[in-house]
Amino acid sequence: MPSYSIGQAAELLAVSPETVRRWADGGHLAMDRGSSGNRVIDGVSLAAFATERAAGLHPVPDGGALTSVRNSFAGIVTAVRMDDIVAQVEIQSGPHRLVSLISRESVEELGLEVGVLATARVKSTNVHIDRPGSQA
Repeated sequence: MPSYSIGQAAELLAVSPETVRRWADGGHLAMDRGSSGNRVIDGVSLAAFATERAAGLHPVPDGGALTSVRNSFAGIVTAVRMDDIVAQVEIQSGPHRLVSLISRESVEELGLEVGVLATARVKSTNVHIDRPGSQA
């Protein structure tokens, strides 16, 4: 079973190492001592904690659209670049930056501009997952 250092866990959870230490000291995140004596978090516990922490992190606001898309990222529009036909829209949702190409007409109909709250929904038939150091 893989284990992670405090620094690695902090990077994966997008928080500081001190926050990971506080969670461990507060009993929110299970941590043990590795063979070298350093504090480590087993991969299964870290995965469970990350899942629990993310539950509801980006909920659809009340009165939001009903949809079959499960990957929703509520955030704020940080950039809109348009030409005659298409537009590039950037949304910052917590630590996640999402960029989408949509029609200019859609941007205008939705009233998308910098500072507006919006929800990006991601549905894809292809998802690629990489692991550091793995061979294909």
